[in-house]
Amino acid sequence: MSDKSCSSVGIIGAGIQGVCTGLQLLKKNIPTTIFDQNDPGSMASYGNAGHFSPYAVVQLNRPDILYDVPKMLLSSSGPLALKWNYIPKMLPWILRYLKNCNKKSMLHTAKYMNQILSLSMDAYEEIFQEIDMTNLVEQKGIIYVWTNKNLKSREMEIKIRKDLGVEQKILTVKEILDLEPKLKPVFSGGCFYDYAYHAKDPQGITKKIFELFLKRGGKFIKQDVKSVNQTGTNKTIIKTDEKDYEFEKSVIACGAFSKKFTDQLGEKIPLDTERGYHVHFKGMENLLSRPVIFLDRGFGLTPMNQGLRAVGTVELGGLKNPISKKRIQYIVNCAKELLPQLGEHEDEWLGFRPTLPDFLPVIGPSKNNQNIIYAFGHHHLGWTLGAVTGKIVSGILANEKTNLDLSPYNSLRFN
Repeated sequence: MSDKSCSSVGIIGAGIQGVCTGLQLLKKNIPTTIFDQNDPGSMASYGNAGHFSPYAVVQLNRPDILYDVPKMLLSSSGPLALKWNYIPKMLPWILRYLKNCNKKSMLHTAKYMNQILSLSMDAYEEIFQEIDMTNLVEQKGIIYVWTNKNLKSREMEIKIRKDLGVEQKILTVKEILDLEPKLKPVFSGGCFYDYAYHAKDPQGITKKIFELFLKRGGKFIKQDVKSVNQTGTNKTIIKTDEKDYEFEKSVIACGAFSKKFTDQLGEKIPLDTERGYHVHFKGMENLLSRPVIFLDRGFGLTPMNQGLRAVGTVELGGLKNPISKKRIQYIVNCAKELLPQLGEHEDEWLGFRPTLPDFLPVIGPSKNNQNIIYAFGHHHLGWTLGAVTGKIVSGILANEKTNLDLSPYNSLRFN
């Protein structure tokens, strides 16, 4: 830490990024206040797949995906959907995404996702040692399955992970069924990450971390933040619907809702939203011992305390469009394809993944406001990257040196 420690920090967002950052700041004896109009952990932390995925280095900015996108968009029963009324607003994001769908960009993203993913579980382990994790997390591995339809894509993913040193075990159908005998073998093969953890209650974990944050002296203000500004060399103002709050430094960590603030700061970051869905099959969690992801369908199943959670699909449609019953039905159909014994589903839920066109998060200072730090855009990996992002951002705020190359996550790449 530098000779002059930061005097105070305000964090906008009480999701996993915000609470982990707040906890790490308190460990550095920096007074911290978190703001959110919603209860901590009640948004994406509630509804995600619950996977800790340190292996997930290969993202969607891949040249092979471009061939399938038009067909998927025109199908009402595929893993990708588009709200057509949102096309005009999302067109700039789509154009940037297409520019990033090439081998060079794909490998760049994989390299720098691996840099932080490889540290993600150690960062969580530090936190887990301080809280009671009983019935909240399990380490039984995570299985991915696929058909022979896109074998070239699967082979490419496996090679990229191998080149980056990611541990993976390729499985036959028999080996998959030995692990999960209740699955219907509609797949041709798969991959097993036997070291992976999964959450049995993601919201419960976020709440536990938040409780530790409060116990350590952190503050929480449940108000709607309207703006954040840097008004002096060592002064930022977070303005809510009720009053103004002054801090030396501020953090924007409110996921898909962060763009409102970056636009206010005059930084046109192309953040948009992948809408994801889940349903629960109550009392069916014992059908699986661990999460199973069906890559061809873009969905997964996770045994949780609330039941067997079926989650997935990518729907491009922004924050305001209503829930899509077609997307819900797609997930239900996919779940019953793998487990025909499933009955009625409950708890239809829609959440928002904050996604940038190069599939790297934004972590670092604002372009024009060095005392305002960004921590958003983690797309499908927000849950996995919460703890390590908290460590990185707290280090930035404390002016600590790091051996990580943080330049690929800086917002300057869009300006």
